[in-house]
Amino acid sequence: MRFLSVLVLGTGLIGGMLRADGERAGEFDYYVMALSWSPNWCALEGDARDAEQCDTDAGWLLHGLWPQFHRGWPAYCPTTQRAPSRRMTGEMTDIMGSGGLAWHQWKKHGVCSGLSATQYFDLSRTAYGAVTRPDVFRKLDKTVTLPAELVEEAFIKANPSLEPDMITITCLDGHIHEVRICLSKDLDPVPCGQDVVRDCKMSNARFEPIR
Repeated sequence: MRFLSVLVLGTGLIGGMLRADGERAGEFDYYVMALSWSPNWCALEGDARDAEQCDTDAGWLLHGLWPQFHRGWPAYCPTTQRAPSRRMTGEMTDIMGSGGLAWHQWKKHGVCSGLSATQYFDLSRTAYGAVTRPDVFRKLDKTVTLPAELVEEAFIKANPSLEPDMITITCLDGHIHEVRICLSKDLDPVPCGQDVVRDCKMSNARFEPIR
């Protein structure tokens, strides 16, 4: 029983190092901007939810802009900032796919930025607009399989300020899942922490065409 107690305690401590709910708003080291390819998300989840974005020609959408520590990340920070209105979250639909996602991102991550909801969404839009999303993926006319590293290479080629240690590609259920780019608080590309780097090693990841 003593060994079990120590094991449980140790696991809790490790978990606390990796993710810290309730951290102080505004105290973090850098941002992670996550972009998802809408047709892939629709194939994996969105179609089953009858998501409206899956009836559009959306490509790379903003999943979120996440405050990050060099090790771990804050979430659900206490804040005195007013929650965003339905109108405000709805106005993020063009780059996030839905107002519901924008609300969730504020509730979990935006509250840790130390910004107001207006400032956080403005910063998210600025970050999204500052990264060139390669046109090549919009030209696909059928589902293809490709190495995940090809997606990273395409983003680095389109964004000369990016280095390989500033971007990572994730996969989910055999598909390219997300492009994650690490940015300073001023939105300059910076090296990612080790717990962010999750490079997908697949050589045949599925990539769905624009609908």
